[in-house]
Amino acid sequence: MQLYNTLSFKKEEFVPITPGEVKMYACGPTVYNFFHVGNARCFTVFDMLRRYFEYRGYKVTFVQNFTDIDDKVIRRANEEGITYSEIAARYIKEYFTDAEGLGVQHATVHPLATDNIDTILEIVKTLVDKGYAYPSNGDVYFRTRKFKDYGKLSGIAVEDLESGARIDVSEQKEDPLDFALWKAAKP
Repeated sequence: MQLYNTLSFKKEEFVPITPGEVKMYACGPTVYNFFHVGNARCFTVFDMLRRYFEYRGYKVTFVQNFTDIDDKVIRRANEEGITYSEIAARYIKEYFTDAEGLGVQHATVHPLATDNIDTILEIVKTLVDKGYAYPSNGDVYFRTRKFKDYGKLSGIAVEDLESGARIDVSEQKEDPLDFALWKAAKP
């Protein structure tokens, strides 16, 4: 089977790292609302790929996270006067209902961001210690220009990226292209 490799920009023969095993990760939803058709496309494509690997006899481990803490989750919780964990639990349940309606199987594991905060903080600290990230008013940002291969997967050089195209540019950033790795708790 050939798959498109975003690093080489071409189709390549799939060869598992460990013979007979496939380990897959797909970013799951930020659980503050129902998922939309764009999310559904990703979920169904990965489900189809996983099923194909299983059909071919591979032992598949498929990990798909839930981002259960995020500005959007907190904003939604504040709007409804409930906790962020209640919002997350509601939309995780809705995710499974809608995914099952599409015939999408559960991943092998669905880790929650909140269950991995210590690991996330260790990674952020390592990036700060190595100069790839910096603190600013309680938040921590990634220095995009420090990482020479930033943009390699998208095929867009860092100097050709547009700041503010997807999110507002913050005054706290050293460079408008930097992005948040960690956000301080808001009152």
